[in-house]
Amino acid sequence: MPRHRHEAMDTGDARAERWLGLRNWQPFPFQRKVWKAMSQGRSGLLHVTTGAGKTLAVWLGALERFVPLDRGKEKQTGSRDAADSHDASGKGNIAPLLTVLWLTPMRALAADTLRALREPLPDFAPHWTSGLRTGDTPSGERAAQNRRLPTLLVTTPESLSLLLARADAPDTLATVQLVVVDEWHEMLGNKRGVQVQLALARLSGWNPQLMVWGMSATLANLERALSTLLPLPAPAAPVKQSGRPPPAPLLPLLIKGRIAKKLVVDTLLPERVERFAWAGHMGLSMLPRVGKEIAQSGSTLVFTNTRSQAERWYQALLEHNPGWAGEIALHHGSLDLSVRNWVELGLKNGTLRAVVCTSSLDLGVDFLPVERVLQIGSAKGVARMLQRAGRSGHAPGRPSLITLVPTHSLEIIEAAAVRKAIQTGQIEDRHSPHQPLDVLVQHLVTVALGGGFQPDALYAEVRRTFAYAGLSPDNWQWALDFVRQGGPSLVAYPDFQRAAPDVDGIWRVGDSRLARRHRSNIGTIVSDAALVVQFVSGGRLGTVEESFGARLRPGDVFMFAGRLLQLVRIYQMTAYVRLAKAGSAALPRWNRGRMPLSSTLADTMLSELDAAERDQYGSPEMRCVQPLLALQKKWSRLPTPQLLLAETLKSREGWHLFLYPFAGRQVHLGLAGLMAWRAAQAQANTFSIALNDYGFELLSTKPMDWPALLPRMLALPDEMAPASFQPQHRPQLLAEVLASLNATELARRRFREIARISGLIFQSHPGERRSNRQLQASASLYYDVFQNYDPGNRLLQQAKSELLQQELDIDRLARSLERMNGQTLHVVAVKKPTPLGFPLMAERFREKLSNEPLAARIARMVEELEASAGPEAPDTHGRKQGNGTVPASTRETVLQTLELNSHANPRLKQEKDDSSGAGYPSGSASAARRSLARHRRHI
Repeated sequence: MPRHRHEAMDTGDARAERWLGLRNWQPFPFQRKVWKAMSQGRSGLLHVTTGAGKTLAVWLGALERFVPLDRGKEKQTGSRDAADSHDASGKGNIAPLLTVLWLTPMRALAADTLRALREPLPDFAPHWTSGLRTGDTPSGERAAQNRRLPTLLVTTPESLSLLLARADAPDTLATVQLVVVDEWHEMLGNKRGVQVQLALARLSGWNPQLMVWGMSATLANLERALSTLLPLPAPAAPVKQSGRPPPAPLLPLLIKGRIAKKLVVDTLLPERVERFAWAGHMGLSMLPRVGKEIAQSGSTLVFTNTRSQAERWYQALLEHNPGWAGEIALHHGSLDLSVRNWVELGLKNGTLRAVVCTSSLDLGVDFLPVERVLQIGSAKGVARMLQRAGRSGHAPGRPSLITLVPTHSLEIIEAAAVRKAIQTGQIEDRHSPHQPLDVLVQHLVTVALGGGFQPDALYAEVRRTFAYAGLSPDNWQWALDFVRQGGPSLVAYPDFQRAAPDVDGIWRVGDSRLARRHRSNIGTIVSDAALVVQFVSGGRLGTVEESFGARLRPGDVFMFAGRLLQLVRIYQMTAYVRLAKAGSAALPRWNRGRMPLSSTLADTMLSELDAAERDQYGSPEMRCVQPLLALQKKWSRLPTPQLLLAETLKSREGWHLFLYPFAGRQVHLGLAGLMAWRAAQAQANTFSIALNDYGFELLSTKPMDWPALLPRMLALPDEMAPASFQPQHRPQLLAEVLASLNATELARRRFREIARISGLIFQSHPGERRSNRQLQASASLYYDVFQNYDPGNRLLQQAKSELLQQELDIDRLARSLERMNGQTLHVVAVKKPTPLGFPLMAERFREKLSNEPLAARIARMVEELEASAGPEAPDTHGRKQGNGTVPASTRETVLQTLELNSHANPRLKQEKDDSSGAGYPSGSASAARRSLARHRRHI
């Protein structure tokens, strides 16, 4: 808050204002609105700029609401009797029972949040206790909480579900007066958000006066976000004998804080733009520039999109400047808790020059010393860019600075687009999943453990959530039958008889073994089985996915936690390692690292290209990339919102079609399959497919008349009238999309997550963890059993639905197809791959070729294409881009760009993800060891 003394009277929210005034802060109007609403017992959603004081708004409002005025006055006037209390009202001599639940989406955020919430307690409520409950909570503290929960508990959705599974849950959680859901945008669009909705409905059933507040800084559909968060009101209670009906519930509030905060979004432009670029490498050609920016800045966060990329950039920065050992650090979710805590403390204290990190530091962790954010590669979404920008200048009145570091030329256009989207207030919507039955099944078992339930009452409670408001009686009965006996195909197996009614009709879990197993696997986060990485001497570093560890042999070297490690052995899901002195290393690979381009950012990119088509280059980024766009226009056209560009090419490989819908790789996967399938209906054929965020390529070895086929390939089904937009109203399109892909195998893969969440398979038993191979085999077995003996199983239907909605994004695919039919189709027969087409060819080569043949192939093609393109033309201001000569794109320079190591361990298959090439030279291992020297006392 701005530095300004403010005197306040001792009434209403005066204590909050006085507390701020003692720190030379003055409350913002949105904070006063929150305090007033909470004093009235209202719920709501607070949406305000990152770093403007959301936490203080809700937390000080809670303290004003639940702690009487005399308690704060006693403390502030020095009374020693201020610690005498037994409940939230401040009476008695023991700490109040659990009163406030504060939900955060990440463990790192939970620890930092608790530190912030504890700051006002001595002045407002010294008698309150506070604590943290996450997967990282020590067993001793957890045991103490099992005896008595603190007054304030900061926790995660998974840990809250575990509390709901306690037999005494109705008693211990009925005292909760307020639930705060921090960073609601992070959970709204996934199953964790559904888990939160179910928990809130349960808590509000025990306390109808429960207040719920959500907080966010990066939401677009605010009204929908608010209605999704809050449970629907319970049925009205009967009129009392007095004849007066109970008071109507207060309407929730949506409070938007409009705070003037300077946000600077710029781009670290390369000295020279490659006209024929490709994605898939780490962007280390920008390393000298990034190093210079870090050296000239204060404390800096260097965000990457994957953990593999973070590992490599951390090592590269140490190689670039060994003197930074001990001044820079690495942070991602697979590192051990002690390492993460050490890094976070260093950021808060301002002792670290820079931290290379992933989404593990995306959210509202308060690191005041951070002055600058560097984003390596495109953030792929406006909301993510804003969220990461907010990690710098995380306080009112301080500017937030974020610089995008492009890893290839086309990301420079993304940089221009994301800044324009931010300036015009465009941001992505988020929507709750619709009736996921796997989450419902898990919740039924949780509630059966947490005191039991009566089906009719719980059905009414579940339907108070946004996700299940339309849950049909048939689906409800199916879920009950599934937790009782596993459905008709599993009725003979006791392991699936998880909950059943007792003599009083209350559904409970009678088997203590099944109860322990369920509690060990509560949650909706599903990942590959993990190997613990641990030194032979005993120090733990973190975890890598089992799929990566399975390819390692004793003696192999890999990079993890910023160190060069040599595998000694793998035993019982633990990889024992020692420090490696030298050698080539592989990078661990973590799944789900690739993020598709958001529709909001894709649309803005097309707007930027539309301006370039009219020779308008209004930003430094667009002027920088002008040589690439000028060549694209010379050889073909630029795609625009009005023009759908298709390019055809005949080469030695066959007949190519390049199409540029700009819908993101997720949608392009479905579109490419659909286009290939439709083309094959006219002429039996097999196609090679490549895709990226901007378009896709179809390659046929047989002659194809693409211009003649395209109108039929792009045609809308008759059912695609504007009024019929829901998936269930598009059976023809759904059938075509499923027919064009290996839908059964894709659904089988999706079913594994559903089977884990619903309790069919278990990632861990008490004292045991299952490997990824075991989990996949178990899930496939159940999938086949249901297919053969229970084809109507609703979990199978859910797998198909999630495949369409989440992996293929069928709604966005349909909208894209509709938009493409509204555009003018322009087909250009090109003689050579264009700047937009070449990245698609390179993407296809990556799937077929190993590292060195790939480098040689790309280098040869780039040299030939640059020779054909000739010198770069001057820009619209008459300035030459580069030196006007054909660049020397030799095999060696391409190898350098790809960060490949020609001496890589031949026994290891090198890993690739959305930003990774493969192996890399080990470089200065000693610098890495010095930088992490202080970690060792925590490991």
